Amino acid sequence: MKARVLQSTGSWYLVKSEFGQLLSCRLPGRFKQEDISSTNPIAVGDEVVVKQDEESRDFVINEILKRKNYIVRQSPRQKHLKHIIASNIDRAILVMTISQPRTSLGFLDRFLVIAEAYHIPITIVVNKTDIFSTKDQLAFNKINEIYTKIGYDIVPISAKMQQGIDIIQSLMNGKTSLLIGHSGVGKSSIVNEINPQLNLKTAKLSNKWNKGTHTTTFATMYEIFENSFIIDTPGIKELFVIEIEPEELGGYFKEIRNYSTKCQYNNCLHENEPNCAVKQAVVDGEIAASRYESYLAILDNIRSVDYWER
Repeated sequence: MKARVLQSTGSWYLVKSEFGQLLSCRLPGRFKQEDISSTNPIAVGDEVVVKQDEESRDFVINEILKRKNYIVRQSPRQKHLKHIIASNIDRAILVMTISQPRTSLGFLDRFLVIAEAYHIPITIVVNKTDIFSTKDQLAFNKINEIYTKIGYDIVPISAKMQQGIDIIQSLMNGKTSLLIGHSGVGKSSIVNEINPQLNLKTAKLSNKWNKGTHTTTFATMYEIFENSFIIDTPGIKELFVIEIEPEELGGYFKEIRNYSTKCQYNNCLHENEPNCAVKQAVVDGEIAASRYESYLAILDNIRSVDYWER
């Protein structure tokens, strides 16, 4: 029977069958041998076929069905491998905070590139507006200006004060949504506000480092309301872009993609080439300097990963 993976704990997988059953399944060794480029051949969100083993009576994942899409990152423990964060996603929701903890624009831009590369619509959610200082408000205004101009939706919310939660809920209606961001930005708190019955564990920031502590250990999919699912992920500290060639990168920055058609060279990488329309747009203020800096940083990162199989 068909099922969908709700949680992966390494050796066992929690799935929900097409008949509504929650089953604990194991994975045959052949899958791990077949997909040696990934630390997890099966990811949360995958649609699979399961059967019951005649001898052990365990449920076993027999087949992985074709993915509509997926989000991938470099494995934090095995740098030469990739890790699939989740699959079959209708929308990604990146939760960030201006402070306590601070989300860097570099992290934001890296995830936007990944979402663009795998054709996943994304909404940027800025949480903890209730603790905005004057400086925080100015920083938010600048971020809002930069990213709405490009074409991204930014939703300011306060999970603590239950402000803006209805907007997030409407975005998730009838969809499978991926919730991602640093530890401490309030992902689990948002889920709890949408569906208090889930009662996900939350934690305060570390006093020493003013950073979040991990409360979500494994990526897990929850049915928050009928036919609407959310994938809550562990807080991600670093995010490296993989599976993208240097000459492809500009195509995943919306504004760079638009201006690159005016460059003198079709293969312009927007670094030192003459008559580069992208660099001129940065000088003219049409492309934000922070976005261009992110582009160059990611380009450098892609080139430095010489061990990655290209």
